[in-house]
Amino acid sequence: MKKFFFKSAKINEFRLWGLVSTMLGMLVMILGTAGIVFWGEAGRIVSAIFLVLGMIVLLASVVIYFWAGMMSTSATALQCPECNKQTKMLGKTDRCMFCKTMLTLDPNDATEFAQEEESHPAPSPTN
Repeated sequence: MKKFFFKSAKINEFRLWGLVSTMLGMLVMILGTAGIVFWGEAGRIVSAIFLVLGMIVLLASVVIYFWAGMMSTSATALQCPECNKQTKMLGKTDRCMFCKTMLTLDPNDATEFAQEEESHPAPSPTN
């Protein structure tokens, strides 16, 4: 039996990591700037190092967002059987971007996931 470790759609996971790296890069840059406040003239070196590190992390987030966008353009678009919304799917199995329903294009996996969902029902969305 295959395990599916993602709690949301794969594309949304990549976008989440892009957002996390953006926030981390800005935090590193802010902490570096705080070095000037705490150490005065000596803090300029610390500030410069942290600003460069923060910029590298921000550039990494740009790469992650670009990669997620490129994957999104080649993803299989289909209609979710649960919420009837148009969603995108990467690979053989993925989750709906809206209701988190397990989706698959492989008929052999469809019955397996259906039995797994019956044994562990998902909480209903509150809209």
